[in-house]
Amino acid sequence: MSASHSSTANKTDEPRLVGHRLTILPGVGLVDSEGLRKGELVERLAGKVGEQLELFASRMREGLLAASVAIGLDVMGELMNAEVTELAGPKGKHDSARTAYRHGSEDGTVVLGGRKLPVRRPRVRADGEEVHLESYDTFHAVDLLTEHTVAAMLAGLSTRRYAASLEPVGAAVQEEACATSRSAVSRRFNAATADRLHAFRTADLADRDWLICFVDGYDFAGHTMVSALGVTADGTKVPLGVVEGSTENATVVRGLISDLRDRGLTAEGGILFVIDGGKALRRAIKDVYGDRALIQRCRIHKERNVLDHLPAREHAWVRAKLHRAWSNPDADEAQRDLEPLARQLDKVNPDAAGSLREGLAEMFTVTRLKVTGTLLRTLSSTNPVESMIEIVRNRSRNVKHWRDGDMRLRWAAAGMLAAQQQFRRVRGHGQLPALRTAIRAHVPVDTPTETMDKVSA
Repeated sequence: MSASHSSTANKTDEPRLVGHRLTILPGVGLVDSEGLRKGELVERLAGKVGEQLELFASRMREGLLAASVAIGLDVMGELMNAEVTELAGPKGKHDSARTAYRHGSEDGTVVLGGRKLPVRRPRVRADGEEVHLESYDTFHAVDLLTEHTVAAMLAGLSTRRYAASLEPVGAAVQEEACATSRSAVSRRFNAATADRLHAFRTADLADRDWLICFVDGYDFAGHTMVSALGVTADGTKVPLGVVEGSTENATVVRGLISDLRDRGLTAEGGILFVIDGGKALRRAIKDVYGDRALIQRCRIHKERNVLDHLPAREHAWVRAKLHRAWSNPDADEAQRDLEPLARQLDKVNPDAAGSLREGLAEMFTVTRLKVTGTLLRTLSSTNPVESMIEIVRNRSRNVKHWRDGDMRLRWAAAGMLAAQQQFRRVRGHGQLPALRTAIRAHVPVDTPTETMDKVSA
């Protein structure tokens, strides 16, 4: 190899510096490219890394999460200090142009691992006023702690077992942690669910295109509740409201239906209500929405109500006649077919016959709308809202002591919102555009709002 070629190779192998490039490494400081070339960084890091590894290893003996929480606290401190430096400049260096300055520190708390942990937070002042550190405000926010608490309670965890259920974070951190006692968890859950109940019952509904509303009454913790579930034109299911009281209580159900209208559940193009059969509920819907509301009675409720009046030996043939009528695509013919059944039941049990005749025409509303297939099965009963109700009951199954006041409403609303996270679009949603067209064809073209308001007043 020639001397010139060797010289070129040697020059190529040597590091080349184009100016000094500065980099900040947390816990190390400013590092330049000259230091990188000479290996000074390795020397400076050696002690620092050794200390951190030793600290991490000691924390690892208490578990990975304990080590992670401890490191998380260190990172929080580094981020807060970095924000202070950004606002007030490097510590110990005078800057006549600065407007913010350090102002010591004070006790604070951060949320980590389902707990509140005490920390010392740095302070900064500018123009005589306290400057809020965005980093601290983020770590201090209790939203995550509240979400953790509500999720734990709805999963069936008791306030007494909350602290024991948390992941281990190390003896040192656990000794200083707070907000995990039974009373603290209870207060936090009560406040959070009260806020959610208020937001739930006042949410604006006007920004959705509503097509269907399921309403059903049910027993919840020894009291009767009435819940509403809305379905938009694209099949999305949305919990709408809940009240405490029976579907036979005209004042209660009228209040629920009026509230839905006032919040934006409009019926400009018509809306289909699927209800459990309560007379007061039907009357309230008609009073509030007038002829723009079409009503479908739940066929499962109707069948159950009729059979409850009959001895078991009569159930099979009565059920067969009902199902034959439900499957008939001609609504008028199907309704006529049930009239002989009602006359037969007059001889067996007049109450069963009366139950069958009550609201009979509204058993075939979806048939008249030419709904078929999967969507017909969906809209023939209140099963969609009952599925939500089962989730509400399941989430509150471990509550043993129900107090007076809004406790049931808070749990019901929290459970309904939790159920929404599991929702899929209604079965048969592909047929909803055709349903929309059919509903519009069955409601009056013009129903002045003033008239509807007078009717519902």
